[in-house]
Amino acid sequence: MSNKEVLEFSEKLKYGLELAELRMLHEKALRGECVVVCDRNNKIQRIPAQKVIDENRIFQ
Repeated sequence: MSNKEVLEFSEKLKYGLELAELRMLHEKALRGECVVVCDRNNKIQRIPAQKVIDENRIFQ
């Protein structure tokens, strides 16, 4: 694979993962479910999916 092909593949993969995360969050929010996240202090938390969407512009 050339560098250009690797870059294109990486961009497509990143886009696909972001889309999957967005869909998962919206589906969980519709069902009133939580997601498990790890904060900056490596503390594991359960947060309502809707809160994650509301607080992060990229998911709206």
